[in-house]
Amino acid sequence: MNPQDLLSKLKLQILANSMKSNNIFFPAIILMLLTLSACSSMDRLKFWESEEIDLDEPAKLLSISEEKTIELLWSKSFYGINDLGNFQPAFNSQDIFFASSDGAVISMDIANGNENWKTELNFLASGVASGFGIVVISDIDGNVIALDQENGFELWKTNVKGEVLSSVAIDPRAVVVKTGSGELFGLDKDNGLTKWSYRSKLPSLTIRGSSSPIIVDDKVYVTFDSGRLGVFQIESGFPLWDGAISYVTGSSELENLIDSDANPVIEGGLVFTTNYQGNLNIFDLAQKRSIWSSPISSFFSPLITRGMIIVITSSSEIKTFSSKTLIESWSSSDYLNRSLSNPVSFKGNVVVGDFEGFVHVINPINGITLGRKKISRKPIKTIIGRSNNLFVIDEAFNLYSLKI
Repeated sequence: MNPQDLLSKLKLQILANSMKSNNIFFPAIILMLLTLSACSSMDRLKFWESEEIDLDEPAKLLSISEEKTIELLWSKSFYGINDLGNFQPAFNSQDIFFASSDGAVISMDIANGNENWKTELNFLASGVASGFGIVVISDIDGNVIALDQENGFELWKTNVKGEVLSSVAIDPRAVVVKTGSGELFGLDKDNGLTKWSYRSKLPSLTIRGSSSPIIVDDKVYVTFDSGRLGVFQIESGFPLWDGAISYVTGSSELENLIDSDANPVIEGGLVFTTNYQGNLNIFDLAQKRSIWSSPISSFFSPLITRGMIIVITSSSEIKTFSSKTLIESWSSSDYLNRSLSNPVSFKGNVVVGDFEGFVHVINPINGITLGRKKISRKPIKTIIGRSNNLFVIDEAFNLYSLKI
């Protein structure tokens, strides 16, 4: 994410928080935003720096020896602007479910993109989740809506009184929802009734975005805007333990932004977490505490593949560590400031997208780029691997199915 994108997200979240709380400091906050905008505009002038160096300039793509071929299988276009990249598809057997911000929820054949059914709803705030016979989405009014996977018919609707900016997590007993205000809900999967709720402490300044809850072994793992990991019982919502991904160390609100908008990754008895202006932090499930951390700022979940821990930093550098020794392996600035998407592991490779619509295939062992294809004129926001296919979503709600 480049500085301008981050500034836009900050503006939106500050304004939303201030108006919701009827903040008496609202005029001062507006002045601060104007100052930030002015500083950002001045920064682009760079009159105090060498004309030959621009620290914010996206890296130019280097030529590669193409060893992997990216093939476009099919594509579909939808309406809206996917600026946060939080509209992701979900899957069930041979079906792919997708939703766009204008309220369209669609089931398609995963092989060719042919439509199975389509349901029109209110404007939506985030993408879909599916599991155990239902598809769940959230609209801009705080309604969490469950649809039948087979036909798209509405099964239930529950208002959680808060904007839901991330996909929910679905279990045979519960649908776990996290709101943008840091509240966590456990809803009955069959009727949507609230079983439990938990409210985290929300910082005064946050980045607009939110991580999704993750359910593993009857426990809910969630990262919060306060830069903490929380673990809860799925039946009751009882907090089992929590830990700091990182701590605030700055002297200003901007310096103390340590949001975790990345989902935790649970693997091998460990929880891998990241946050903005914070750390890559590993927690041990048995010990219920952090066992290792490294200073890294990231908006994305770490990727664990082929004995490596791979992190895309907030400036689009790629950093890697050995998952056995935790010693830093290789790092790459080849894509610096190119607003990389989330990384995914696909057929032994790492795949990312960038702000110019390119998809890159990278060797996770040495960082060499093996393949590249421009598939869109818009920034790539999300990549998901499913079986033998990659599914890519860009900022303009174009959905692409790729094969490598």
